[in-house]
Amino acid sequence: METDAVTLAKQTFGILVVDDERTLRFALKEGLSEEGYRVETAGDVAEAMSRLEREEYHLALLDQKLPDGSGLDLLKHIRAKRPETQVVMMTAFGKFESAVEATKAGCYDYVAKPFELDHMKLIIKNALSQARLSEEVSRLRDAERRRAGSTLIVGGSSKLAKIFETIRKVAGTGSSTVLLQGETGVGKELLAREIHDLGLMRDGPFVEVNCSAFPENLLESELFGYEKGAFTDAKRTKRGLMELANGGTLFLDEIGEMSPGLQSKLLRALEAKRFRRVGGVSDILVETRVIAATNRDLRGLVEQERFREDLFYRLDVIRIVVPPLRERPEDIPPLIDHFVAHWNRELGRSVKGPNDEALALLMAYRWPGNVRELRNVIERAILLESEEWILPEHLPVEIVGASGSGPRVLETRLKSEGGVTTLAQAERVAIEMALARAGGNKTKASEWLGISRQTLRTKLKEYRIEAPGGHGG
Repeated sequence: METDAVTLAKQTFGILVVDDERTLRFALKEGLSEEGYRVETAGDVAEAMSRLEREEYHLALLDQKLPDGSGLDLLKHIRAKRPETQVVMMTAFGKFESAVEATKAGCYDYVAKPFELDHMKLIIKNALSQARLSEEVSRLRDAERRRAGSTLIVGGSSKLAKIFETIRKVAGTGSSTVLLQGETGVGKELLAREIHDLGLMRDGPFVEVNCSAFPENLLESELFGYEKGAFTDAKRTKRGLMELANGGTLFLDEIGEMSPGLQSKLLRALEAKRFRRVGGVSDILVETRVIAATNRDLRGLVEQERFREDLFYRLDVIRIVVPPLRERPEDIPPLIDHFVAHWNRELGRSVKGPNDEALALLMAYRWPGNVRELRNVIERAILLESEEWILPEHLPVEIVGASGSGPRVLETRLKSEGGVTTLAQAERVAIEMALARAGGNKTKASEWLGISRQTLRTKLKEYRIEAPGGHGG
C-alpha cells in the first residue's frame, strides 16, 4: 500500500492523454486519476498543442491517428520541445505501421488497442520511473561536480565533526524544518544538500531558490508558480519551485531577505502543506522538507519587526550554526590540498601546493569570504602562475598585506610583474597593500602611506583601485 508521501509525490506527475475516442479519454483519466496522477485530455493535435504550450507534462499517451494529424508528428514535436517528457503511443491492434520510426523518434513504448487498464498503468509506472531515474542521475552528476570543486566536507576540526554528527541525526527525522546560519561562503548550500542526500527523501528532487535574487512579485511566482493569465506575461501555466520539490527538499537561501508579505504566504504553505499558484483557485498538496539558510541574525530581525516571529519559530525547528573558517583554522590545510588537487585536474597543472611561507600567510588570513574565498584564491594561483609551488607573490594583495609583511613582499611582487619600471607601478602596489592591511579603511591607509585622505582618493581613481570590503573610513 502506498504511503501518503508517495501519493503526494505522484500528484506532481502530469499526464496528457491524446485520443479522438471520448470514451477512452474518460476511462484513462478516471483510472489514472485514481492512482494519484494529474491527468488532462485532448481530442486532437490542435488541442494537444495548446495544452502543451500552457502546461508541463511528464508523460503523454498519444493515439497514432488523430482527426487533424499524426500522433507521430506530435511525438516529434514533444521530443523537440520537451525532451524530458516520456511518450507512449497507442494504435489499433495490428495497425502500428511506424513502430521503428516512433522508436527512433524517442517513443518509450507503444500499446495496441484494446488494452487492459492495469497493463497501461504498469507501462506508465515504468515510464515515469525511467523519467525520475534520469532526473536522479543528472542530480547526482551535478552533486558530484559541485563536490569535486567546492566542499565543506573536507576537514577534521572538532567543530566540523559536531556539525556532521548533527546532520546525520537531522537527516533521519523525516521532513523536519532546518535552519542553517553562518557567514557567506561557509558552505550552507552544501550542508543542505548533504541533509537531503542522507535523508528519507533523498530519492526526490533538491530544489533551491535564492530569496535575495528576486523582487517580491517574481519570488512569489517562482516559489508557488502561476496559472495562465494570472498576469500580463503569464502565457501558460507554470509550476512553482515548491511544487517541483514535492517528495524532496526545498532549499530557501537568504531567507532573511524575503518580504513580510511573502513570509506570511510561506508560513501558511508550511503549516498546511498546501498552497495555490498565483491566480489559482485550487490547492496543491506537497510533502516537502524545507531547509532555510541565512547569514543574518533572524532573531534580531524579529525584534526589529522585519521578520515574522511565527515564521521564525516555524523555521527554527532544528538550527545548525556553521562557524566561519577563521574559527576552525585546522580545516585550512586539508581544504587547500583538496582544491589544489581539483584545480590541477581541471587545468592540467601539477602544482604541489603552497610553500611554507605562502601556507603561513594563508593560515594567518581571516578569510572573510570563508571556504568560497579560499577556493577562488587557489584557483587563481594555479590558473595564472606556472611555478611548481604557490608562492607568496602568487597570493592576492589583501592576504599578503594582512600578515604585516608588506614591505618585505613588495619587492618580490614588483619583480614578479616584470621589475620596477615606473614609480607609478610601485605606488599602485603600495596603495593596494596599505588598503588591504587597513581592511579597506581609507583613513588608516592614508596615514600609513603618509599622504592625505583626499590624495589617496585621487590615486584610487587614477589607478582604478577598489578598496577591499568597500569601507569608507
